[in-house]
Amino acid sequence: MFLTIPTLLTWARIASIPLIVGVYYLPWDMPAKNLVAAVMFVLFAATDWLDGWLARKLNQTSAFGAFLDPVADKILICASLLVLLEQGRVDAVVALIIIGREIAISALREWMAHIGASRSVAVHMLGKLKTVAQMVAIPFLLYDGRLLGWIDTRFWGTWLMYVAAVLTIWSMVYYLRKAIPEIRAKAR
Repeated sequence: MFLTIPTLLTWARIASIPLIVGVYYLPWDMPAKNLVAAVMFVLFAATDWLDGWLARKLNQTSAFGAFLDPVADKILICASLLVLLEQGRVDAVVALIIIGREIAISALREWMAHIGASRSVAVHMLGKLKTVAQMVAIPFLLYDGRLLGWIDTRFWGTWLMYVAAVLTIWSMVYYLRKAIPEIRAKAR
């Protein structure tokens, strides 16, 4: 099911990601760039929920969609972190932790699937909490101002990004602890 509505939404999310980066090359003032980038991120992130809901509702779930959806999420997160790093709104260590974890866990999941033990690194609640923290922190940091006149998005976005970094490390340790016994068993 390569061209289902949910899969097309996922492809659209991937294709739209360069728009967030491109906003910062436009000759607009910074508050306008920040607003547009934050709104685009929220819209793109919402398609993640929408494509999953549609896949279940329309009975159009597929192995390809299950593969592509998290790839789109990871690209969206990593591209946004690079924009935030360039703008000086996220610490380089935090960005490295999050991007490094995404690469490491993706590789681990691929390896575990290769040895027939993918169930041991299935998505866990820690990973979901990490994603939620990131998905709230990133638009706050992209916006970089006062939301509704009183919410300091830089403060809350930074705080949530540190929470996301802690959850990132915690979830990576969790997945590695689940995988190591399987890897050892297959190595014998």
